[in-house]
Order: sequence, then structure tokens, then C-alpha cells
Amino acid sequence: MLSTRSTPTSGRAGAGAAPSSFNGARAGTRTAPATLLRELTATLAALRRSAEAQRRAEAWRARMDTRDWAKARRDRTRHLIELGGLVQKAGLVELTGDDRGAMLGAFLDLAGMLKTEQPNTPSRAEVLAHWRRQGRAAFEADEATTTTNDAEER
Repeated sequence: MLSTRSTPTSGRAGAGAAPSSFNGARAGTRTAPATLLRELTATLAALRRSAEAQRRAEAWRARMDTRDWAKARRDRTRHLIELGGLVQKAGLVELTGDDRGAMLGAFLDLAGMLKTEQPNTPSRAEVLAHWRRQGRAAFEADEATTTTNDAEER
């Protein structure tokens, strides 16, 4: 009696017996070193672009930081820069030869004048009003000079 069972199919033998995922490593289908170099170079360029984009994003985040302490720090920095501009505008840098000790001493004297009232001297309010008038006059003179110079340049 003949068996009705089919004969088992034979599996792959030899080099073709390896799973197909390994077949790409056979000779003739290997990736050439030039192709690897090209792909590596492209990957490196993409990595550099990505890192640069990340740096730009971090810088933008730092500029746009809206937390209260960051805003307060920026406002304080802006205020200190403006005060430094007033020191420059008053001519103290040139007059003292950029001697910071002398400038600080002068500022301490001014603060002392405002803290204590001396007999036979103007009051604190009078001193501040006098300084304010002088400062406004200097700003107006500077603005007039700037306006005149701008008109002459045109």
C-alpha cells in the first residue's frame, strides 16, 4: 500500500540556508566604503544642523524667558546700564580719569548730603529740585544738539 502522505519538502541547504536577513552580507551585495563614507558624512551634517537648531532654540527660550525673576533681572540690568550712561553723560569718567574709587567717593558724598540735613544749607527737597532742573536742562540741550546735527547731516 502506498502512503498518501506527501514527502516533506527539503529545506534550504548551503549558503542559502541562512535567514534572508543575513543574505545581504554576501559578497557582491556589500555596501561599498564610499557609500558608507557618504552616508556617514550626511549623518554628521544632519547632527551638526540639529545641534545648531537646538542652540538657537535655547537662545530664543532664554530671550523669551517670561518668569518674574528673569524679567526683574533684565529690568535691573537695563536700569544699571542707564545709570552708567548718566555717569558718562555727566562727564565723570573723563574728569576722574576713569578712577572708580573717586567716582564712588563722590557718590557717597552725594548720598551723605541727602541723608543728613545741615544747618544753613538747602533742604533735601531743594537740593533734589535743583539737581532735577540741571539734569533736565542738560537733556534738553543734548536733544537740541542731536536734532541740529541730524538736520545738518541731511
